[in-house]
Amino acid sequence: MLPKMIMCAPNGARRTKADHPSLPVTIDELVITARSTFAAGANALHAHVRDKDGKHVLDAGLYKELLEQLHQDAPDLVVQITTEAVGEYDPLAQIGVVEQVMPEAVSVALSELTSDPSLEEEASRFYHFAKEAGIAVQHILYSADDLKKLVALQESGFIPNGYGSHLYVLGRYSTTQESDAADLLSFLNHRETLSELHQAPFTLCAFGRRETLCLAAGMSLGAHARVGFENSIWHADGKIARDNAERVGAISKLRELIGYHGRLDRHETLKILGRP
Repeated sequence: MLPKMIMCAPNGARRTKADHPSLPVTIDELVITARSTFAAGANALHAHVRDKDGKHVLDAGLYKELLEQLHQDAPDLVVQITTEAVGEYDPLAQIGVVEQVMPEAVSVALSELTSDPSLEEEASRFYHFAKEAGIAVQHILYSADDLKKLVALQESGFIPNGYGSHLYVLGRYSTTQESDAADLLSFLNHRETLSELHQAPFTLCAFGRRETLCLAAGMSLGAHARVGFENSIWHADGKIARDNAERVGAISKLRELIGYHGRLDRHETLKILGRP
């Protein structure tokens, strides 16, 4: 069987060291985490940067600093930056940070970038620009309705047809932030109705203590896996993980048990993440 990608999401926008002392906040901590998670089996890093007070920011300078350091210290690891709004950034700010940083990969929530009808033209321009620039865009989708909307926008030309990969998020709208593997079925049921052009590679992320169970179900059904302290700090047995590398290691072992062997190279990882 072809190898499956594991992406580590080590910090996110909301958790702090009060949630877990090993949560990486500074660039130096992110670099150390990147190296340890790569050694544990990760192919890619989903990166958030924080300001001096530990607050999530879309800061081009900090992203460039991080990417430069990771290029030197973890050259085989693909790095995906985030455009997460966290209720503070509008689509223009999200687009702006990508255009300033010019990363090899970026995650973009469809619901965020298309949230302002007055900025639809700018949002469409961004997707076409990103494809032309060869950026791997991963569309963050919180429901099957998001997936349906993505396909409709691609078929209309608003987003280049067939461009980008999918990230299916389980449990975003759960009040407890505890994901259920059954939530994947609505995504997969709709995928079955899509043409081959729109059946892009898909990655799964899940929240809370059932993260491992959800990823096991997802990988067995063709998903790639995103794991890390952004979504969960717990192992399958309910114990708190020592660090992100330990969580990646657990999912890497699970990947092998399911039957996926071998290591993806950077080119293969970027294709999975949506490079055109």
